[in-house]
Amino acid sequence: MPWSEAVTPVRMRRVAVVVPRAALRDALVRIAEEGCVELDREEEAAPGAAAVRLQRLRGGSATAGGESAVTAVLSSAAPDLDLLELREDVALLAGEAQLEERAGGAVRQGEVAALAGWCPAAEVPRVAGRLAAAGGALLPLPAPPGTDPPTLLRRGDRASFSPLVTTYGTPAYADVDPSWPAGLAYVAMFGLMFGDVGHGALLVLGAAALRLGWPRRLAGLSRLWPFLGGAGVASMVAGAAYGEFFGPTGLLPVLWLSPLESPARLLAAAVVFGTGLLALAHAVGAVNRVRESGWGPALYAASGCAGLLFYLGLALAAGGLVLHRRPPAVVGAALAVSGLALVAFGLFRATAGGGAGLAETVVRLFDVVVRTGTNTLSFARLAAFGLTHAALAGLVWRGTTGLAGRGAAGVVGAALLFVIGTAVTFGLEALVAGVQALRLEFYELFSRLFEAEGRPFRPWHVPRRSLPTPLRR
Repeated sequence: MPWSEAVTPVRMRRVAVVVPRAALRDALVRIAEEGCVELDREEEAAPGAAAVRLQRLRGGSATAGGESAVTAVLSSAAPDLDLLELREDVALLAGEAQLEERAGGAVRQGEVAALAGWCPAAEVPRVAGRLAAAGGALLPLPAPPGTDPPTLLRRGDRASFSPLVTTYGTPAYADVDPSWPAGLAYVAMFGLMFGDVGHGALLVLGAAALRLGWPRRLAGLSRLWPFLGGAGVASMVAGAAYGEFFGPTGLLPVLWLSPLESPARLLAAAVVFGTGLLALAHAVGAVNRVRESGWGPALYAASGCAGLLFYLGLALAAGGLVLHRRPPAVVGAALAVSGLALVAFGLFRATAGGGAGLAETVVRLFDVVVRTGTNTLSFARLAAFGLTHAALAGLVWRGTTGLAGRGAAGVVGAALLFVIGTAVTFGLEALVAGVQALRLEFYELFSRLFEAEGRPFRPWHVPRRSLPTPLRR
């Protein structure tokens, strides 16, 4: 897959389902079985015969479309609804209620019925083939003016970081899909805070267990194994750099720095790392603003081109000052002032003008500057929690070595202390690192990427189930 496609949502096509009226049910059953078409639905449609029976069985708790918590199924042939109610076959009644709702939204003219909806472009030929077997067709349509297609993020068959993005919200269809870059940033931040080769190896083992479906009671979390595995690998890499293996045991050499011995270097590295992530977030945000609104609004947006210019200039100026290099500092300051001026112009354009508009612009511009600084310094928590993790692991190790030299009872106590202390440290710090990495991802990075809210793609999917002869009409 080309990189340009890997970082964009799945391309959607507006389609029309056109079938003979007599074959409408067969066509809808085939579409439901494929599960890759989102059909337009009527708002506040009256419940059909199947929905009424379903409501009676469920005490009026079912929705008109039958889309409650029950797993709906459909049959190829139309069932006898009275027999379904008599046998309390809630699953088939729910499927029939959904089919009635979709069929009710069809436009009928003569002997032809048609429905409109959305389908991933790559799936159109396959769905068209299924409909052709029922005597129908799937025809491409132009997208309605002013309507954005629904958003479907790409999901690999076995690994995906898309839950990280969808937990925050649904990106607009025009936006970049940041699933993989955001996932890699998440596991990198987690690793910096949880740097330990031994602890990271435990996370990798946990990811392997989830991937294999064990334990079964956690099978619903199996889609999170890429996060767990990636976080484990990142923790092992950071742990090797710190020389940590279940704490400062001395089994590994320090390849870069020891957190407890060089906290200032670790703090500076965390801020520099965060600056790089924020610069990338500004760049992607600028691309999104251009794709959403065009070059005009994107040029002056704080999360667009102007904000990117301001942040890059600010970072260059700060780097020049720290390194005592005057030319980069001067150029960076000029770029930052230019970007801030563009942001101010864009903010003023959005006001009613006059003195009130100027005052509002000043306040909002001050907020932009303050948030830029605080968001950058917020990445110092990567170092802070990395230090906390190293300190707790070191405390457990010192206690273990202290007890081990006090005879047989001391050895037993040392083993217990090491196991219990490691378990407590592992659980506590894994939770803290996971939450803090998520916080940085959402508030510092995603807040710059996304402004417009998209609509998630919700295809209609109901599996097929064969019916015994007495239930067929």
